[in-house]
Amino acid sequence: MSSPRQRRFAPIDFLLENSLLLPLGAAIGLAWANLDHLGYEGLLHLPILANPWFGTEHGADKLIDLHYLVNEILMAFFFAIAGKEVWEAFLPGGPLNKPREAATPLIATLGGVVMPAVVFLAGAAWLGDLGSLGRGWAVPCATDIAFSYMVARVVFGGGHPAIPFLLLLAIADDAIGLVILAIFYPQKPLAPLWLLLVVAGVGFGIVLRRFRVHSFWPYILGAGTLSWIGFAQAGIHPALGLLPIIPTMPHAKSDLGLFDWHKLARKDTLSAFEAFWERPVELILAFFGILNAGVVFAAAGPATGLVLSGLLIGKPLGIFCFGLFAARVLRFGMPGGLKPKELLAVGITAAIGFTVALFVATVAFPPGNIQDAAKMGALSSLVAALFALFAGKLLGIEKRHGSPR
Repeated sequence: MSSPRQRRFAPIDFLLENSLLLPLGAAIGLAWANLDHLGYEGLLHLPILANPWFGTEHGADKLIDLHYLVNEILMAFFFAIAGKEVWEAFLPGGPLNKPREAATPLIATLGGVVMPAVVFLAGAAWLGDLGSLGRGWAVPCATDIAFSYMVARVVFGGGHPAIPFLLLLAIADDAIGLVILAIFYPQKPLAPLWLLLVVAGVGFGIVLRRFRVHSFWPYILGAGTLSWIGFAQAGIHPALGLLPIIPTMPHAKSDLGLFDWHKLARKDTLSAFEAFWERPVELILAFFGILNAGVVFAAAGPATGLVLSGLLIGKPLGIFCFGLFAARVLRFGMPGGLKPKELLAVGITAAIGFTVALFVATVAFPPGNIQDAAKMGALSSLVAALFALFAGKLLGIEKRHGSPR
């Protein structure tokens, strides 16, 4: 998700511009785990820092190993940038600032969350293993913004009204996903008193803003650290720890859109934060792929099929049915005159779960066979790209080039 600055056509620029470091990392992790599983496990648990407070249990102390460093600490910057997009969507000009126009995509988003969960849980119940598999109901609820956007531009063209519809849907999906992670997947028994530290972090951020501190570093290193520790100690996944700090940073007064890269030239603190971290986050996602996608091929199991069924069947069905209900029964209409067949193609494109689905799989299940099988399902959801391209041809989707109106 990088900006089109001066392109040097170097291989690393191509990978960054097209958000390909994550799948490349996932491919490396997958190959490594199957060729040298013991070596791969050694990489995951490479010790970084023993301490009494954070990390995995390690005798009397806790240990921050490489897996913890990436998943619990560095991924906080990925979710912070996702949270920034959600926050800016509520600003003037943002898609969530226009309730009437946003109604149909938002209701379609709800369908794209509910139906995958229903399909997953129904499948787990049919298999007679709801107790073990049921915790993974949220894995197929995710939509990968970057990959869905890239595929959508191929299916619809850059000027089609399906593009902003999909982007709004993906932003709202991200927002719901963050709430689901925080509420339904605590990392340990909840200790709500520690959330006072989060409140202190937000308060510190507000003070920094009141004193016109424009560098984002005090917000991250000061307010963000307080919030991260509060999340970690309260039992909420610490990768979400920077989210409460995002609204406290000085920000622009309007939203230019998710993939309008002119916003990176803005001088406000929040835009400077994204401009600085966008490429490091791509590298973080590469390491996330290496450390989380390493499952042996034999790990495929019932959870794999359930995740894929939720994404490839539940998500398109939910987006199509709920979107059509909102447009025709509730009379909110279809933004840009989107046709039903185009709405169905949007639903198929949104079935790429990948990044967030892979992350949710790591927190939904403890390490073991079921987690590995769920990860396999999240990784395999990239096949939705092929289905979307085929559906575009089969449904006769007409491409529109330029910018969507």
